[in-house]
Amino acid sequence: MENMKLSCAAIAKVKEICENHNNDAGELINVLHETQNTLGYLPREVQELVAKNLNIPVNRVNGVVSFYAFFTEKPKGKHPISICLGTACYVRGSDKVLEEVKKVLGIEVGETTPDGVFSLDCLRCVGACGLAPVMTISGKVFGNVDPKNIRKIIESFEAEA
Repeated sequence: MENMKLSCAAIAKVKEICENHNNDAGELINVLHETQNTLGYLPREVQELVAKNLNIPVNRVNGVVSFYAFFTEKPKGKHPISICLGTACYVRGSDKVLEEVKKVLGIEVGETTPDGVFSLDCLRCVGACGLAPVMTISGKVFGNVDPKNIRKIIESFEAEA
């Protein structure tokens, strides 16, 4: 833990979250959810701190973080974008939507724009198959997405940044 780069406030918050869950290893997923909701992501230093506070090996914490798609070790943008690549969306052109988003933002899947405004991920199903192809930005669902409209959709969120 010598090379900890977390602020004192972040360290205190992670310890508080662990304590609120009685430092119970059985609460690992709940601790990770709350920690990610607070800090935005779960870098290695945070995983080490959680492991220490819950008295479990760090590889157990990392195993949970890397297994569940919800958790991320990288910071997300202010407006996370997810492209659905489920069967219905893919058949209706979500691969083309994804390529256009990557082109407009200049990033690849799993990356965040240099200004921290957008991050890009894919998912398997939004549950809106009738609206395929679907993408979400900051939790807002966009259906029947045409690659020609991507720039306009993204620009509407840039105005909020």
